[in-house]
Amino acid sequence: MQLEQDNPGATIVPIIISTDKTQLTLFRNKAAYPVYITIGNIPKEIRRKPSHHAQTLLAYLPAARLEHIQNKSSRRRSLANLFHACMAKVLQPLESAGISGMEMASGDGVIRRCHPLLAAFVGDYPEQCLVTCTKHCPKCPISKDELGEDKALPVRALGPVLEALSAVNDGPGTYSNACKEAGIKPVIHPFWENLPYVHIFQSITPDVLHQLYQGVIKHIVSWISEMFSSAEIDARCRRLPPNHNVRVFLKGITTLSRVSGKEHADMCKILLGLIVDARTPNGTSAVRVVRAVRAILDFLYIAQFPSQSEETLDLLTSSLSAFHENKVVFEELGIRDGFNIPKIHSMQHYVESIRNYGATDNYNTEYTERLHIDLAKDAYKSTNFKDEFTQMTLWLERKEKVIRHGAFIAWRLSGQPAPLPPIVRQPHIQMTRNPTKTVPFTKLASDYGAGHFYEALQMTIARYQDSLASQDHLNYIAPKIAVPFIAVPVFHKIKFWNQDPYCRPDCSDVLDVAHVRPSQKRAQGQVPERFDTVLVNAEDGVSDVSSIRGSFNCAGVCCGVG
Repeated sequence: MQLEQDNPGATIVPIIISTDKTQLTLFRNKAAYPVYITIGNIPKEIRRKPSHHAQTLLAYLPAARLEHIQNKSSRRRSLANLFHACMAKVLQPLESAGISGMEMASGDGVIRRCHPLLAAFVGDYPEQCLVTCTKHCPKCPISKDELGEDKALPVRALGPVLEALSAVNDGPGTYSNACKEAGIKPVIHPFWENLPYVHIFQSITPDVLHQLYQGVIKHIVSWISEMFSSAEIDARCRRLPPNHNVRVFLKGITTLSRVSGKEHADMCKILLGLIVDARTPNGTSAVRVVRAVRAILDFLYIAQFPSQSEETLDLLTSSLSAFHENKVVFEELGIRDGFNIPKIHSMQHYVESIRNYGATDNYNTEYTERLHIDLAKDAYKSTNFKDEFTQMTLWLERKEKVIRHGAFIAWRLSGQPAPLPPIVRQPHIQMTRNPTKTVPFTKLASDYGAGHFYEALQMTIARYQDSLASQDHLNYIAPKIAVPFIAVPVFHKIKFWNQDPYCRPDCSDVLDVAHVRPSQKRAQGQVPERFDTVLVNAEDGVSDVSSIRGSFNCAGVCCGVG
C-alpha cells in the first residue's frame, strides 16, 4: 500500500462518515443535518448498536435552504459549496494526521502510530451525488441513457477530477469547462480534495435501505400493482394466512403512504406469493414477471448476508443478470418505458463494494436513522427551541460524560472484564407459567382437531410403564389403561428459539412462535382458528444449511398440553 511505502509501520484507522438530514418537528419545519463518525477497527456487532456508543456525533451542518437566492441553479450551487466548505472545516484535522500519523493506545494497551483515513461515506443517493459532485452515478461515469442496462463500468478515475479541480483559479468559465470534461459539477474545493490517500468515488458504499427497500422494491410494488390491478393485489394480501414472522396487510399494500423501510421489508416476504399464480392483463402466463421479481428478491437478501464469499457474490451477480433478462416483460405490457433509474443501476456496484469493504451491514444507513433519535431529536427536546444547536451540543456533551463515567464504574465493579459483545443464548422452548385453559378430551377432538389424543395418551403411559415392551404388546395393553382425569391444560402459544442455521458462534438465537388457537367468537365477529405447522425433532436430529438430518416429523400443532 502507498501509505506503508511512504511511512512504514503505520496502523490504518478507517474513518466512516455518515450524514443524513432529519426533521426535528412536524409543524415548525425545524431540521438538523448531523454528521456521524465511527472507525472500521471496531467490530460491526458493536458498531451497529447505538447502546455501545461506537458512533458519535461529529458536527451539525447548516440546514438552511438559502431561499433568499431566487435562481434555483444558483441556490443549488450555493448549497453544494456551503456543504463542502463546512465538511472541509470539520475534517481538516485528517489532512495532517493521515500523513504523519498520531500515537494512540489500542484496546490491548499497545501504543501505535495510527493514520486516520477517510475510508467510506454512508448516505442516501442525493447525499452521495452531493459528496462526489456528480449527477447520475456517484461511482462510475455512466451516461443517463444507460442507467437501465446490465452494464458495469469501472469506478471513475480520480486523477482527471483532481486535475480539473486545480483549475479553480483560472476563471469561472475555464473551471466550469474543466469540471464538465471530468464529469463533475463545478464545486469550489470539495472537502475530499486535500485528504490524503482518499478515493472519494470508491468510498461511496451501497445503501440497502434507500436504494433497495425504498427504491427498487418500491418500483417493483408499483409495477405489479399496475399490472395485476391494485384491487387484486390488496385482495390477495387480505387472503394470506397469518404467520408469526409475516405481517398481514389487512388493507393491502397499494394504498400505503410514507412507507418505511421496515414496511417494505415486510412486503418483500409476501411479494412473490402475491403474484406466483396471477395472470397478466392479456391472459398470458406471468412467469417472466415472477422471474424478474424473484431475481430482485434474491439480490436483496443475498446482498444482506452478514458474511460473503465468492460463491455468494456469484449468486448476487447471477440474480442481477436474471432481472435484466426478464425486465423486458414490463415494457411489453406497457408498464414501463425504459429502466433508466439510478437506484437500479446502483446494484451494479454492490459486488465490488462488498469486496472492498465487506458485507453491507458494515455501512447500512439504517443505523444512522436510529442515531437521529439519541443525537438529534432527544437533544432538541431538551432545549427551549431558541438557538437550539448550542443547547443541543452542550446537552450531548454532558450526556456523553455521564455515560462514560457510568460505564467506567460498571466496568470496575464487574472486575474489569474484556469488552466482548454478549451472545444471547435462550432455552429452546419457553412456555407460560400457567396454561391458557383446561379442555375436556371431547373438546380436543371437536375444537382442536386432536381426535386421537386420548389413544395417544394411553400409548404414552403404556410405553412409560414398560419401556421394553414390544409394539404389539403396547397395542394390546394401551386401550385397557384408564386415565384418571377427563380434561387437560392447554397452551395456545409455544415460544421457542432457533439457533443460527450456519452455526456461527457470534450470532444470537432467533425467536419464533407456534400458535394453537381454535375458532372464537368476539365482539368484532368470528375469529378463525389457527394451527401452525412445525417440524418436530423426534430424536436428536442435527440440521445444517443444506439438509435436515435426524428424525424430524412435519405436523400441524393441534394443542400444546401441559
